[in-house]
Amino acid sequence: MDTSIITNGLPLLLQGAGITLLITVVSLILGTIVGYFLCLMRMSHNKIISGIAFIYIWIFRGIPLLILLFLLYYATPFGIRLTAIQAALIALTLNSAAYNAEYIRSGMLAVKKGQIEAAEAIGLTPFQVMMRIRIPQVIRIIIPPYISNATSFLKQTAQVSVITVPDLMMNAKNLYASTYSPMETLGAAAVLYLIMTSLLMILQSWSEKKLKISQNNS
Repeated sequence: MDTSIITNGLPLLLQGAGITLLITVVSLILGTIVGYFLCLMRMSHNKIISGIAFIYIWIFRGIPLLILLFLLYYATPFGIRLTAIQAALIALTLNSAAYNAEYIRSGMLAVKKGQIEAAEAIGLTPFQVMMRIRIPQVIRIIIPPYISNATSFLKQTAQVSVITVPDLMMNAKNLYASTYSPMETLGAAAVLYLIMTSLLMILQSWSEKKLKISQNNS
């Protein structure tokens, strides 16, 4: 193994890792916001609104992310031309929102109806019920699976390299193409991915312990 290749290529790989983290965090935040509203639509008593949310979730959980990336980058209608990063962020957000909506909905459904009825009985508005009763409990319920999903999501972002986003995977492939040393370049990229996912796993473990302690104290 030629360690000089890793040393010389590390700045490029770290730059790509920064792009990977950026698109992961931004798309997860946007996907959570969109997913929250999708969840509310899905739980609506209006069948049309609920049906729209169901169709969205069905479509974007069923379409492979890779196809979505190609469609947004190469086949946008009306002459719209997205940059690689724009296409990646939109595709990842659409994909993330479909999954996050179901995580949030499962958390909403786990909140006991008796608590909601008691809150309404003392005069809390629907908004107050949501902010004071539902959301705090939903966050506690969904954080562990949400972080676990974020770990898988970070690894999935490697697919954005196919539309030339300069992420960690793309930069590793460019480095490999110029050095002809797959073991060093791809191995270094694998280690950086492992570091990022390990940090998320540590965060998940820490959050689970904190939530368990808070539940025992309540």
